[in-house]
Amino acid sequence: MNMNGNRSCNAALKKLRAIDFALQETVLYLDAYPQNKQALRYYHKLIKEREQLMESYQSHCGPLTMYGNTNQNAWDWINGPWPWDPDANE
Repeated sequence: MNMNGNRSCNAALKKLRAIDFALQETVLYLDAYPQNKQALRYYHKLIKEREQLMESYQSHCGPLTMYGNTNQNAWDWINGPWPWDPDANE
């Protein structure tokens, strides 16, 4: 269920949070400068990286949100440590 242990899952979760932060900052910048092509390219790069990381995280560590439960035969969302519980993810 996890990516070589909870430490790898925790590292992936930290990276995902960093990408989310960078995305939020980029969106704020684009709100002020919507014609900035470099910022728009960076936004799309971050979106792609986030999608790939999210897919990898969920396939190796389990669902990150209730929307990530893709198992048709079980409700996996409740298995394993909760993503927001850092003590359980160490």
